[in-house]
Amino acid sequence: MPARIPVLPIKMDTTSNGEFVPPRLSQREKHINQLADQQIDLGAHRLGLDRRTFMLSTCAAATTLLCANKVNAAAGLTGGFYQLSGEAAMETEPADAALMGDEFIFDIQGHFVDPNGRWLNQLPEQATPFAGMPGAACSLADIPGDRSYLQCLGPKQFVKDVFMDSDTNMMVLSFVPSRRENEPLTIEEADATRRIIDELEGDQRLLLHGRVNPNQDGDLQGMEELAEKWQVSAWKTYTQWGPEGQGFFLHEAPGIAMIEKARQLGVNNICIHKGIPFGQQSYEHSLCTDIGIVAKAFPDINFIIYHSGFDPGVEEQAFNQGAGRAGTDSLVQSLIDNDIAPNTNVYAELGSTWRFVMRHPEQAAHLLGKLIRYVGENNVLWGTDSIWYGSPQDQIQAFRSFQISDTFQQQYGYSSLTPTLKRKIFGLNATKPYQVSIEEVQRFMGKDRIATSKAEYQQAPQPHFKTYGPKTRREFLNLMKWQQG
Repeated sequence: MPARIPVLPIKMDTTSNGEFVPPRLSQREKHINQLADQQIDLGAHRLGLDRRTFMLSTCAAATTLLCANKVNAAAGLTGGFYQLSGEAAMETEPADAALMGDEFIFDIQGHFVDPNGRWLNQLPEQATPFAGMPGAACSLADIPGDRSYLQCLGPKQFVKDVFMDSDTNMMVLSFVPSRRENEPLTIEEADATRRIIDELEGDQRLLLHGRVNPNQDGDLQGMEELAEKWQVSAWKTYTQWGPEGQGFFLHEAPGIAMIEKARQLGVNNICIHKGIPFGQQSYEHSLCTDIGIVAKAFPDINFIIYHSGFDPGVEEQAFNQGAGRAGTDSLVQSLIDNDIAPNTNVYAELGSTWRFVMRHPEQAAHLLGKLIRYVGENNVLWGTDSIWYGSPQDQIQAFRSFQISDTFQQQYGYSSLTPTLKRKIFGLNATKPYQVSIEEVQRFMGKDRIATSKAEYQQAPQPHFKTYGPKTRREFLNLMKWQQG
């Protein structure tokens, strides 16, 4: 009989967002999952519950994080840790105190695919894109059709995972790089999902990006329609992507043209994928060397750095002045070189970045510590890259309880992750560039139909604890084939 693969409430697995090869788990990380699996079974037994019922409790999530602390400490990794009491594994009150909260959570990076989109017309009739991905199976797949499994990566599952199964209050729907004819999600389908949310009296809970790759014919010309017809809140671009495989720098002609067009249209948020390289061909364009240059030249534009320059192949360590040329150090060095002060017009976003490092406590401590210090405590923004990682609730719970050790704070000048600072990162910081008023924040935290529907759903929740992104190199390559066309 094959070994049972544990399903855990905090998912420290090999899933990627489809932009990098899924990582292999270290022996330490495998040990965390194995120990958590055993302890969850034991906890359920001690409380007289079946495993599924226990999994729905904060005690199960606390058990997983406590197991991470134990294994990490045994490995000498104590620079960061999850701040929970041992009682949280079995007692609801201390578990809730650590893992539940009332923060305004504004996730500025969400994704899904259009299960009925025109992109499918570009594929051979027998093609089954994304079918090899582990999450491509759910109750929605019962809808007739050979590609019905795509419903599991579509808008209905997105709404459930994000707004019902997590504490997320608001989200920005983003896009992946692609040729115009091969977009897995079009602006039309994104807007249709926004209208579904609006009809639930969740007006403006879902904002939209407009995808622009200025090195591709038609994208610069299409910015006016995106701004005026679709009312996008920001532009999303990928400097390492191009229709012929070659990227661009923001301070070069295509980038400058995009920035000036954004300014002309009055949409002054430019979200730039940096880090998470797509390959060696355009690796240099994944670095943040151009960010400080354009931030200095265009102080009225908000440059929001998606993934914060994080590179899964680079171990995050303390910043070394003059040597920082990869990972988030690339961003920090560019800001220093161009005299960009913290809390000005450059923002760092955590989608996939936090999800990757939350199983590496010292990398997580260095990454957060550096971003807060050099980008600014008001300019670090929450993002999860969900739906690829399933519901973002586990990322939220892990961040709520994470702390940088006193030793690291003293040695490297990092800030303590106070509740006030976490509230800023979770959502309040993003209200400034996305122009969300305090009145809107209070309304989102109130009793519109989404909040009412969620309260009803929570009487009998059905979270699945699945992830949708590729977990193996083969699944990653299959996804790349359909994205790139």
